[in-house]
Amino acid sequence: MRNFDFAPLYRATVGFDQIADMMDRVLTNDVAQPSYPPYNIEKTADNGYRITLAVAGFSDEDLSVEVKEKMLVIAAKKAEDDSQRTYLHRGIATRAFERRFHLADHMRVTGATHANGMLHIDLLREVPEALKPRRIQIASGDTVEAKALENAEA
Repeated sequence: MRNFDFAPLYRATVGFDQIADMMDRVLTNDVAQPSYPPYNIEKTADNGYRITLAVAGFSDEDLSVEVKEKMLVIAAKKAEDDSQRTYLHRGIATRAFERRFHLADHMRVTGATHANGMLHIDLLREVPEALKPRRIQIASGDTVEAKALENAEA
């Protein structure tokens, strides 16, 4: 795999460092992504999303959901004393994990719920009014010429 140096891009642009950071993150050598716990990402509305993680065996106290620097971090650590238990078969994984999701601009976590072994995290995209598309009124050529004549006469 090739390694790219984005240093010239940083010094030649102003305000585009997020794009370079994203490209750097995508092209890192850490190809092996963790597969535990399994999760779904679904679109619930035009600007609404939900991340669902299968967290069977964890209680609300064992789970942690944090947002820091445009990163959603979901972690779990099971404080369990196995010295008193003897397993004949152990197929339910309750090992500690940390799962990270990079949040796009204007994404906000609105809430998290834990029910039936599933952790649901709701997200909402809140685009500021200044960035939303707006319709520009097109004036006819006659109106523009008339206003120019009025301004010239005044």
